[in-house]
Amino acid sequence: MTTNTTTKKHQPITPRKQPLRRCVGCGQMKDKRSLTRINKSKEGVINIDPTNKQHGRAAYLCLDHACLQKAKKTKGIERSFKCAISAEIYDELAKQLEVVL
Repeated sequence: MTTNTTTKKHQPITPRKQPLRRCVGCGQMKDKRSLTRINKSKEGVINIDPTNKQHGRAAYLCLDHACLQKAKKTKGIERSFKCAISAEIYDELAKQLEVVL
């Protein structure tokens, strides 16, 4: 009787796949770590999540003011969060994006 003694010892190590997310401004798929996470909490508060660990629904945006303006124009963040977003929130996001940059 022959047994199959194949082991996984000699298989090459493959690098882990990096998670990809789509920017709501430009629509490009990028590495999750290179994007800024915008979070909407259960209370409805929308802010930039610098730790990428806050609870709630998230949308991702490039670290670029042009992407924020494009997301505002095309209502990309509103579609992600399924709610209307006022101009004050966009201004606050722009200020928080300045701090991140």
